[in-house]
Amino acid sequence: MPEQVSPAITDAVTQVNAKVVGEAPAMALGTLLQSNSHATSILLHNAVQMQANQAASNQAATTVGIMQLYSTSPAAIAAAAQAANSSFTSQLAAVAQLMNALRHWRG
Repeated sequence: MPEQVSPAITDAVTQVNAKVVGEAPAMALGTLLQSNSHATSILLHNAVQMQANQAASNQAATTVGIMQLYSTSPAAIAAAAQAANSSFTSQLAAVAQLMNALRHWRG
């Protein structure tokens, strides 16, 4: 025959079990929200980092373009501008002239 347990003990165990079961959904939701917040912060950190890398690449490309413009002689630039203003055919010739100048600059 089982021994009688004090009603105070059974009540305490029941209350603890009810407390754990009652708090489980709130704990699960809190963990889920914390995980989502962490994932979102990593996503935004990566987006900012990618934007910074793209800005550095854009700056480098702009610098190279300006260096190419400054390396061309002013007479060639003026001749290309004058030819570009006359007609469509001369615009195509100016583009070809510019391409030749860039090819010469590259070596």
